[in-house]
Amino acid sequence: MSGTHEEKALELLRMSGALMDGHFRLSSGRHSGEYCQCARALEDPARAEELGRALADLFSDARVDVVVSPALGGVVIGHEVARALGVRALFTERKEGTMILRRGFALEAGERVLIVEDVVTTGGSVREVAEIVRAADADVKGFGFLVDRSSGNVDLGAPMKALVRRDMPSYEPESCPLCEAGRPVTKPGSRPG
Repeated sequence: MSGTHEEKALELLRMSGALMDGHFRLSSGRHSGEYCQCARALEDPARAEELGRALADLFSDARVDVVVSPALGGVVIGHEVARALGVRALFTERKEGTMILRRGFALEAGERVLIVEDVVTTGGSVREVAEIVRAADADVKGFGFLVDRSSGNVDLGAPMKALVRRDMPSYEPESCPLCEAGRPVTKPGSRPG
């Protein structure tokens, strides 16, 4: 990526139509006037590889053995980061509402893990992944995101790095100015709700 990682990543997100304006219900249940559908940027394998390498570069000094991502949003970018780092790529998924490792995926005690997700707002999904990692006696070395929209309000207890840090205010539904203005809300993410 030429230029700063953030400038180039933001350009790729915009070019792909991943950054959207409207009234959105986020996976966290909060509402926002902006949404980043990273899947739009990641649908092009060359662009996904470029973004994955850029995110991996942010962790070039962290020795990791495996990348673990929550499904569905983190799967593609997690795989690309793992490829760039030369390590395994695993993902967690929900079964009856609980995040778990399936499909024969397993972590070994002492493995150094980088948790990768497309977007962080409240950190809920990656916290669940971190619990799975720690339950396996593996070590969370950090968290990587394409987009951090948390406005600095998330502390995950390990280094957090993002290609793009973007202030995208979000609101509880009962105090959402977009709801008050009568704008219809849409749910664009992968989780029902």
